Amino acid sequence: MDYRCEIITPVGKMDAVSDGERIVGLWFAGQKYRNDEKIAGAEKKQLPIFEELMSWLDIYFSGKEPKNMPPLGPAGSMFRQKVWDMLMDIPYGQTTTYGCLAHRITENTGKKACAQAIGGAVGHNPISILIPCHRVVASDGGLTGYAGGLEVKKYLLKLEQEGIFAGVCKLL
Repeated sequence: MDYRCEIITPVGKMDAVSDGERIVGLWFAGQKYRNDEKIAGAEKKQLPIFEELMSWLDIYFSGKEPKNMPPLGPAGSMFRQKVWDMLMDIPYGQTTTYGCLAHRITENTGKKACAQAIGGAVGHNPISILIPCHRVVASDGGLTGYAGGLEVKKYLLKLEQEGIFAGVCKLL
């Protein structure tokens, strides 16, 4: 059984889904690749895991790096899981490129990965912000597509790099 809650953040409304122990989804309203079916099929309920998520988000949106990540359980192919694991290694306030991630996959697996395949996996990240796909940029440093929207991506990168206070989150 999945459970859900709605969260108001400084960058808009988000929907969180949990299996009761882990966060399995966190999407912006209107986000590309948002799993509306999973959200609609989940029971709305207050859970300790959602309190952990709120605590993490409050620290994050206060312009600080959160230390205690709530348990995550994103579902996806082995390739996507590897890419999402690499995203978790990108330090707070820093960025990497799709090409660098592709090179790392190739080095780690011996199988050639292209930046476009990495982009597909990054774009389908089901746990926005916590799995920091917003930290991936084009090879020239430019901001490319972000499932939550480019304005949100810019905001999150600025928040991390400048430590600006963005406000607090609240559960609906």
